[in-house]
Amino acid sequence: MKQAPATVADQAAIAEAAAVLEEGGLVAFPTETVYGLGADAENPAAVARIYEAKGRPHDHPVIVHLAPGADLDYWVTEVPEEARKLVQAFWPGPLTLILKRHPQISDAVSAGQDSVGIRCPSHPVAIALLSAFKGGKGGVAAPSANKFGNVSPTSAQHVRDEFGMDEHDDGALNGDAACSASALGVVLEGGSSEVGIESTIVDMSRLATHGPVLLRPGHISAQQIADVIGMLPAAPDQAAPRASGTLESHYAPRTPVTMLAADALTDALAKLQAKGVKVALISHALNTPAAAHRQLPADPAGYAYGLYAALRDMDQTGCDLILVETPPQDNDWLGVNDRLRRSVFGSAGIIDTLLQK
Repeated sequence: MKQAPATVADQAAIAEAAAVLEEGGLVAFPTETVYGLGADAENPAAVARIYEAKGRPHDHPVIVHLAPGADLDYWVTEVPEEARKLVQAFWPGPLTLILKRHPQISDAVSAGQDSVGIRCPSHPVAIALLSAFKGGKGGVAAPSANKFGNVSPTSAQHVRDEFGMDEHDDGALNGDAACSASALGVVLEGGSSEVGIESTIVDMSRLATHGPVLLRPGHISAQQIADVIGMLPAAPDQAAPRASGTLESHYAPRTPVTMLAADALTDALAKLQAKGVKVALISHALNTPAAAHRQLPADPAGYAYGLYAALRDMDQTGCDLILVETPPQDNDWLGVNDRLRRSVFGSAGIIDTLLQK
């Protein structure tokens, strides 16, 4: 693996990454949300390498990233006026739109569905890469650059940690020979992701029958969307398209995670400590002694920015449990609470289990 720090001015690194994509390889690159693991969206074999490297189920679609000003009509059969308004308002930025996939685009990116998720990221390195790749006319399929279901990376170091890499690796995914054919050709550096959680996903493919549907909350809120198109997105229905990052269990570290309100957390922490259980605490208000502790900002943007790094850091402490103070539940915190709900999904009853040991 080549370490290729990249800024907008680092054209050599960008050109190298674009060449890797055109050759069917994988490139990890920064976006404003999280780091993505990218491949040529029009090359089904390259897209398959993403699934192989991540261990991603083949029925879980990926998002296609486009350069600013890309021809949307090449990728989808119809762009409703409401979708164009959202593009005008929020692109480049952390908003993914689900639209009807053009038949010329392989269903490798949509997991066999007739819809496809597209977005235009705002990170300058991502924009530079997308603008260089196929002269700005290509698309890069890119889920987050981590093993499937794990905590998404918000730095290049997180990507290296996730795949067991260091700066001397030649691209093979250490310890996993089955993934060696899916090696990362380049990891582009871009600092810490500014937003810190994945993009908002809105289904605009069924406007006539369902209106806009919010499939995944994120930095751009439902109200901001309604302010632009005059319609508040509905909650997901059973017939909604499958979308990236929407499984019940997701964004989870290896250490069990559970979430409690402040009063219950303080009581549970005391009981766990009395039993000798090592607890890593993530809070926004409480400053209670624990084996490890990360206090995040008490505003939703600041909390989202630090959330995944905190989960990754606490996962490395050797603690038995990561205990999260429940954040506020108002609409501004919807994206944060969505990610936390999915990260704790598989840990029901973990506190009782630990106390009974």
